[in-house]
Amino acid sequence: MRTARLTRRDAVRSGLAAATAAMLARPLAAIAQDVAALPLITKPIPSTGEPLPVIGVGTNAYDVEGEEAMAPIREVLERLPQVGGKVIDTARVYGRSERVIGQLVEELGNRDQVFFATKTPIRGDVSDPEATLEVSFRDLRTDVIDLMQIHNLHGIDVLMPAFERAKAEGRIRYIGVSTSTDDQYDGILDAMRRYPLDFIQVDYSIDNRSAAETILPEAQERGLAVIANTPFGGRRNAASLFARVRDLELPDFAAEIDAASWAQLFLKYVVSHPAINVAIPGTTQVRHLLDNQAAARGRLPDAALRREIERFWDGLT
Repeated sequence: MRTARLTRRDAVRSGLAAATAAMLARPLAAIAQDVAALPLITKPIPSTGEPLPVIGVGTNAYDVEGEEAMAPIREVLERLPQVGGKVIDTARVYGRSERVIGQLVEELGNRDQVFFATKTPIRGDVSDPEATLEVSFRDLRTDVIDLMQIHNLHGIDVLMPAFERAKAEGRIRYIGVSTSTDDQYDGILDAMRRYPLDFIQVDYSIDNRSAAETILPEAQERGLAVIANTPFGGRRNAASLFARVRDLELPDFAAEIDAASWAQLFLKYVVSHPAINVAIPGTTQVRHLLDNQAAARGRLPDAALRREIERFWDGLT
């Protein structure tokens, strides 16, 4: 069915997120002004204390070619640090994503304003870990990768010694592992206990809270930073998330946390979890960038309001 394949952009265009659409219909300059009006929310990386803004960008749709297709992505990567964002998360499995980001950031000259997070292959041969790592340095056109992650734990025992060497040499600043499915939670728990990690990346959203049962408490206990992927439920599920609030006004409590759209409410809920440092919604349009980045400003829900948001969400039919 067409509905099952809708993206967030389709949802907005078809009226599934009316509140967001109304907000995004305003001129970009006005939206950007609103984004900058409130204080930026950052959280420290536990292993170093380095602060990161709580909303970054995911890039699994950056597998594009040609100037016309790259133009909106160029605008996103240019505007990201201008409105307070920093983290750009990518992966080898995202096709040309690393190469697109590397080319555009080099052309924009803003490498020192962004935080590169990428991932090793999700499948296939990683028996030469040095060569595996070298591809990301080459494609991202950088001498230093801020965060290198072992994607969905593939080849972790082979890759980890090379990660540690590269970190000791200053070529990788932080080491992490990622997962995006519940069936890998045992593996990521084991990795947290066995390896000197700085970060983990895990799926988490208002409609997918299972990581909060074991993964997030373990990360907190061990002093690990957490990146929340799929904060809108993932590329295939984002339409379902926004469809559930079709034609609904934002609840009154949204104003208490400076949320002016459903996207901002969903993101603020995610990054208000005390274990989570950054959320990385997939972002290919500057209007969505500005909407999302507004979630990194102002207030976040406290524990009581988080429970209220959960009750509200769980009560929707």
